[in-house]
Amino acid sequence: MTATDRAARFATAYALLRAAGAIGDMWVQTDTCARIKGATDTNPVVDRDEETGVETAVHGTRDGQLACLHHCTTYTAVQAGALLIGSRLLGLRLGPGRIAAALAISFTTHYVADRRFPLARLAKATGKSAFYERLSPICGSFELDLLCTNTVAGGAR
Repeated sequence: MTATDRAARFATAYALLRAAGAIGDMWVQTDTCARIKGATDTNPVVDRDEETGVETAVHGTRDGQLACLHHCTTYTAVQAGALLIGSRLLGLRLGPGRIAAALAISFTTHYVADRRFPLARLAKATGKSAFYERLSPICGSFELDLLCTNTVAGGAR
């Protein structure tokens, strides 16, 4: 296999993972997971009745971990499907070990970023807290999440 072949396989696998990642993040992820996945005991997510404003549930660390685990499992499943189908249709011949390794790295980095507090700590340590907390015109935490997971994903191929 030539260097050009390897580069083409890398680029194709990366494109498949990113497209599938966007689907997993934006279309497959449930609203419940999106709201709760970053919850901790020190920064809980509180559910309130829409009409009365009465507190109906408080989600702490365990709920946040479970919501994030559920989301990252579905996210990675979408990526696995894209890699397997894409590899087959495009004749990439990606090895199962490499696919498993890429998916494990994707799952792990996505979980860490989506628990939110590790990425918030990294933003603080690098002087990016204000950007991380920005919500308009872009969402800084989302942009840093994408940068983190995309950079690691690119290096893993």
